[in-house]
Amino acid sequence: MFLKHTQIAADRVSGLLTSAEAAARAIPPAFPLDATVAVNPFLGQAQDDLATASARLARVAGVRLTRPRAEYAAQMKAGGITDDDLAAALFASASPLKPADLALVKAKLAAESPAPQALPTVAELASEATGTDWPAVIARSLGLWAAGHFDRGQALWTPAPGRGAFAAWREWATHDLTPEIAGLTGFCAHVAAAPDTAERAILRAAERLGLTETAAETAFHRLLMDLGGWAQHARWMLWQAEMAGESDTTITDLLAIRMIWEEALLEHAPQVAGDWRDVVAAHAEPVAPTPDQAIDAILQDAAERSYQRRLSAALTGAKAQETRPALQAAFCIDVRSEVFRRALEAQGGAIETIGFAGFFGLPLAHKPQGTDLAQAHLPVLLKPALTSCSHAGPETEEETRIAARAVRAWGRFRQAAVSSFAFVEAAGPAYGWKLVRDALALGEKTRAPEPAPRIEGGLSAARKAGTAAAVLRAMSLTTGHARLVLLLGHGANVANNPHESAYHCGACGGQTGAVSARLLAALLNDPETRAGLSDHGIALPGDTLFMAGLHDTTTDAVTLYEDTRAPDHAADIAQARAWLDAAGGVARAERAGRLPGARPDTVARRARDWAELRPEWGLAGCAAFVAAPRGASAGADLGGRAFLHSYDWRADAGFATLELILTAPVVVASWISLQYYGATVAPAAFGGGNKRIHNVVGGIGVVQGNGGILRPGLPWQAVHDGERAAHETLRLTVMIEAPREAIGDVLARHGEVRTLFDNGWLHLLALEGGRVAARYRPGLEWEVA
Repeated sequence: MFLKHTQIAADRVSGLLTSAEAAARAIPPAFPLDATVAVNPFLGQAQDDLATASARLARVAGVRLTRPRAEYAAQMKAGGITDDDLAAALFASASPLKPADLALVKAKLAAESPAPQALPTVAELASEATGTDWPAVIARSLGLWAAGHFDRGQALWTPAPGRGAFAAWREWATHDLTPEIAGLTGFCAHVAAAPDTAERAILRAAERLGLTETAAETAFHRLLMDLGGWAQHARWMLWQAEMAGESDTTITDLLAIRMIWEEALLEHAPQVAGDWRDVVAAHAEPVAPTPDQAIDAILQDAAERSYQRRLSAALTGAKAQETRPALQAAFCIDVRSEVFRRALEAQGGAIETIGFAGFFGLPLAHKPQGTDLAQAHLPVLLKPALTSCSHAGPETEEETRIAARAVRAWGRFRQAAVSSFAFVEAAGPAYGWKLVRDALALGEKTRAPEPAPRIEGGLSAARKAGTAAAVLRAMSLTTGHARLVLLLGHGANVANNPHESAYHCGACGGQTGAVSARLLAALLNDPETRAGLSDHGIALPGDTLFMAGLHDTTTDAVTLYEDTRAPDHAADIAQARAWLDAAGGVARAERAGRLPGARPDTVARRARDWAELRPEWGLAGCAAFVAAPRGASAGADLGGRAFLHSYDWRADAGFATLELILTAPVVVASWISLQYYGATVAPAAFGGGNKRIHNVVGGIGVVQGNGGILRPGLPWQAVHDGERAAHETLRLTVMIEAPREAIGDVLARHGEVRTLFDNGWLHLLALEGGRVAARYRPGLEWEVA
């Protein structure tokens, strides 16, 4: 009998800790501000379909994952969503809860689905019972500690540096009188008496809270969602550790901290015990969608089919470039490039543009001028394999580093508790002019380009050729080269914006694409590379010059880097500059129509206006990913909503490039799409809040006002223009021109990617000759269009 009870206890411990692990992985990672990249907020719900994820997040966060029904009804009334779209979505739904016919679905449009309510925490129940806003107390107290503990160099002092989160918080909390002053008598002693490890604390709290194994996972998930961006930052720390083959327990530490609060409040307000037992029983119920959530998922699918129908009609069919182009320009697949590519191609029929991920296939960790700190310049799904730097000569480099240290010291002088007063006394009038100048956008924000980057240690001739061949094949750029080929990365020039890196290149880890473009241009111009390419079956014309550049997506200006001397190409370069300048004007005119209060002549000025809430729209509106020859979409106005990846399957022996596209750029694009989706439909859980009241904390994120919960994701002003949403919430439609069998083979080998399509987080359409030929169905099936 003793052994039986011992086994039961061991199984319970294992089950609770497994639930804690599952809850941690249900939280999406939030990257810090210096390298912000888009993250799929539903990363932990990839195994669910939309209706089931809606049920889960309604329980743990109180949010809905679809638009109000009135918006779908308005689209139907305007003819955007047709009966055919709705009927196809109803037919495709596998939900046993779906209505029997189209008439019932349309009838439901008149009544809004119930607003979801998260299951309450003990803190919320105690708040109602005692009249004290305990969730606010927790947010304030924990946020104050977390801001110091997780600081990445912004604060002048950090409590308990080098300690794990749980140990550091216990030391802090035993001296923090904020809970006691709020009425939670004995909280410091309660923390001091808590178990000394996070796992033991979770197990003890689960016992005292009466959490069963079946209730634990969503109960734990609920508490982590309550911590907002702090939990997501901790999840990022786990992500980073696992990328390095290690692990991190910070998110488990935060769960333990939050549970210690719960057990203390249950003891403080015993009158809520009965209500809490009901909550635990609700958590123990299986996560299952309601009939309303099933209907909302059908309406969402219908809206996406409506967009797909319009997108399919816009594609022009296959057209090939028959003569040698006068100019080729490779852009990042970022949707903002689609606008500029159209504008550039319109300057003349001899201009050809190419789409490729903005890190240009180089897996870099780069050290900028003046520092030995390496920054990742590649998608976050990948690991750097090369290290580059932009260091100048020893004297210049030392001068740069001294200047950087002076800037940091000056910043600390301005912020320090005592010297800040001296700063105001001494520099106030002069600094006041700077504030006025910046407020009126009178100061140009210009940066001198860094020295040309180089690979540390260099590459052998064989590796140069092998790397160049791999990149050219991935770009479908093995033949038909122009005399001048531009490799254009992108970045955003904005002022006074904590989320600046979010406007940069996601494929470059939140950095600009300049370094990657410059390194690839130098590699492709290298005589050793050229000599070795023939061994890989690639012959570059002797007169082809590769030149790097940077497309500023806020101003639509393009900077070209003349890192390789090429006097014979002076005329080609001059002509390219003229075309780029003209295209920039066209692109600014188009973008001005979407930006509130903008005119074509003021678009560039917004970049240096430190009070501008919307310097540009970033990737708002993104809805499609197209991997096909440019001829399939050339001439089509896709509204700056499509990621365009150049791909010719006929030149893809073994479909290695197809596999790369599906497992890297498509996944990154889905993260971007779903980040904008989540920030629009569920801003309380996955949005960055109001820019007007942001304060940067620890260099990792923002809070609203003077403290509390870290706000992850995109600010409201990034997805809303003040009157209506600027981003249409659609799951990404992926269109690929390749044999269906080859696409299916890739998905069969990559279960995680297949899951995104099988569960509807992405749509997949196969193209033939630039036209939609078939739609992917769950289970590696195809439905002929």
